[in-house]
Amino acid sequence: MAQLKGFTTEHLVEKYREISARHGRAIEAGNHKSANRDFSLIVAINKELRSRGSEAHQQLLSLLDDSEPGTRCWAAIDVLAFAPQEGERVLAELAKVPKSLVGLTAELTLQQWKRGEYKPW
Repeated sequence: MAQLKGFTTEHLVEKYREISARHGRAIEAGNHKSANRDFSLIVAINKELRSRGSEAHQQLLSLLDDSEPGTRCWAAIDVLAFAPQEGERVLAELAKVPKSLVGLTAELTLQQWKRGEYKPW
């Protein structure tokens, strides 16, 4: 998304936080249309942050302790490439949440990561 290039890194991180939180709530509510739309936005923002270099991408670390499970899950997944211990810790915590689709996502991602089957974007 070319329009993302015009935003500051701080703005992109805030949008990532907002959209990933909304994605997590949509997943839990079974609203796949909203979740799918938000998925594409999260991926695009993450790609833009990566294109700005490690300092910009590392700002996702600040979201690992966010109050929203969806934000924590997405941030943990997206930091696996450069901060695997932190990402694994958060995914393991989320995986313990009973009857949570976000928790299930965290659990499955962590399993794939540990088996070497998951490659970060």
